[in-house]
Amino acid sequence: MSPRRVRAESDAVGRQERPLRITVDGDAVDGIAGQTIAGILLASGRLAWRRGRSGAPRGVFCGIGVCFDCLVTVGGDRDIRACRRRAHDGDVVTTQNRQPETGRTTGPTDRKHLGLPGEEDR
Repeated sequence: MSPRRVRAESDAVGRQERPLRITVDGDAVDGIAGQTIAGILLASGRLAWRRGRSGAPRGVFCGIGVCFDCLVTVGGDRDIRACRRRAHDGDVVTTQNRQPETGRTTGPTDRKHLGLPGEEDR
């Protein structure tokens, strides 16, 4: 997915640009009707809008709704794929972060729970 978009005047389909505005983490972001939330975020210069468990930045990876890297909250609904959801004027978008789990270990008990051999089985 690219932050560049086809200008309406050069679009063979003949669409017309209808501006819209969404709010992302309290900031107003402008877009065009028909854009996905991910498209609006990319066009505004945001390449990443959440962090994974490791703390690594996440944004659009596949762009077709398969990978779940672009998850956001829209109007209180969590885990919306930004690459699949068309933006609507007035949408309130909140970015999501996955914080590392604290106090969790990957000891033998956890490995057996996952069906993996434990430390003593190696």
